[in-house]
Order: sequence, then C-alpha cells, then structure tokens
Amino acid sequence: MFKDMIITQKEFEDFRAEVGTPSERATNKVISHIDDHCREFISKSPFLTISTSNSKGQCDVSPRGDAPGFVTVLDDHHLFIPERPGNKRMDSIHNIISNPHIGLLFFIPTLGETLRVNGKAYLTRDPDLLEKSKVNGKIPLFGIGVIVEECYAHCAKAFIRSGLWNPETWNGKDSLPSMPKMLVAHAKIPNSTAEEVEKDLQVSYTERLY
Repeated sequence: MFKDMIITQKEFEDFRAEVGTPSERATNKVISHIDDHCREFISKSPFLTISTSNSKGQCDVSPRGDAPGFVTVLDDHHLFIPERPGNKRMDSIHNIISNPHIGLLFFIPTLGETLRVNGKAYLTRDPDLLEKSKVNGKIPLFGIGVIVEECYAHCAKAFIRSGLWNPETWNGKDSLPSMPKMLVAHAKIPNSTAEEVEKDLQVSYTERLY
C-alpha cells in the first residue's frame, strides 16, 4: 500500500535539515544510570509499557501496572518488574529469551512527561525479590530483571496534543469500543458470545489479578 511512498535513507538525509537538529538539552539528557530523579519517578509510577522484539526483529509492546512503586530499583543499574498473571501468552517473555534488548516507558497519571529506560532484560526467580513483590498473599512465579543502559525524560507534547489526562476530551462510556465483541470477532470460537466473554473478563479482573 505504501510502497511508492516509503522514504529511503537518502531521501531522509535530504530533508533532515527541515526536521532540524536536537537541542543541546535533548542531546545531553540521556544518562546511563538510575539517578535520584529517576528513582523518584519510578517509585511514583503505577504503569509502564514494555517494548521487546524477538530474534527476527518482530516487535511487541505490553503494559504492566500495579500500585505505585511496584517496580523495584535494585541499584543504579538494575530494576526488577514482577510478572503478574495475564493471558498466559507471555509474548514479552518469549522475546526476552531470544533477544534481551528492552525499552520501558513509565507513566504517572496527570503528569505529561514520561521516563524512558532502555537496556537488557533477563528472567529471574530470585526468592527475595519475589517475596517483596507479594500482594494479597500471592507471590509471583518470576519477574523481569533489567540491566539499565539509558534513562531519559520524554516531553509532554504527545499528552498535550492527545488530551490524554484531560477528562473533557474523553469519550463517553457508551461510545467506547466493546472489548468482548472484539474478542468474539477476532478469536472466532464457535458458540462464543460477547456476554460470555464479558462475564469471563469480569471474573478475571476481580479474582485473578494476582
């Protein structure tokens, strides 16, 4: 579809000047460790996205969320993310096993700026880390360790443009997409109904979070 419109490296170099060059602040803002500012941000973040890819370069982005501070800063170069029950596909996990490179994006509700962390990931069943991540008496089976290589703040322009934290821009509940209907249409399981999927989702959300 876009074959005739794909920009080549040479074409990009030709109009790079129109885009402009990064400012000194943008160039110098990347640090190679978790400093006190990053620690504070991570401690107040209840949500992040994890970007991974497999050995073929096929990408995936997956959300993780829990009470603020659920991601543990072990030291200036290491993080620990507990793995909670999900849909059991474990796309991120399979990717990490074949390709350790990982990108994290930390969010704090109402704050436009985000924190980006890049590095290498590994899987761990360290009993002390798992015990400290216990919620409602449930200990995670394993977690994701991250060797941090880059940390930097990302500006709020995307949030300002999208109005993400502005309730006045939000769609009314009745106009939102129906996830049960979407799952029925995509999974194509015989005799499956949106009502059944809705009930299963609610059970999962109330009884299988941990």
